[in-house]
Amino acid sequence: MPEFLTLEGQTKIEKQLSELEQRRPKIAKRIRDAKELGDLAENTEYSAAKEEQGWVEAEITRLQNLLRSAQIIEKSEASDIVVVGSSVTIKISTQKHIYTVVGVEETDPTNGRISNESPLGQALLDKKKGDTGRIKTPNGSARFTIVDIN
Repeated sequence: MPEFLTLEGQTKIEKQLSELEQRRPKIAKRIRDAKELGDLAENTEYSAAKEEQGWVEAEITRLQNLLRSAQIIEKSEASDIVVVGSSVTIKISTQKHIYTVVGVEETDPTNGRISNESPLGQALLDKKKGDTGRIKTPNGSARFTIVDIN
């Protein structure tokens, strides 16, 4: 399954990547300075800097690969069906909930951003206004109705 990013998510990841790339020279300087202290076997500053360097380089590679392979979802006008990037109002029992279906990288359930790969995200995809569906919950299952799609 391809990774999806909104334009907002793409911008956020590009900023993270830039910040990580800017850390490289500082980490290299820390490593050089730590080497000057002598015995590397017992040099915690050297070990910490090398560990940070490894993490930063791995994260840079991950983000570069993500940006290279991601399918960018542009915010479109209201659609008749739920797709990645849609904001969906659903009704469960008597409560309404608003969710935006996003790719895994942008998932933030506390702010209503659910992954297209999550059970609810999968249940919403390709549904139309007025459609109903079921999702598994910790307490069993719940029936939902799609009230609106933006």
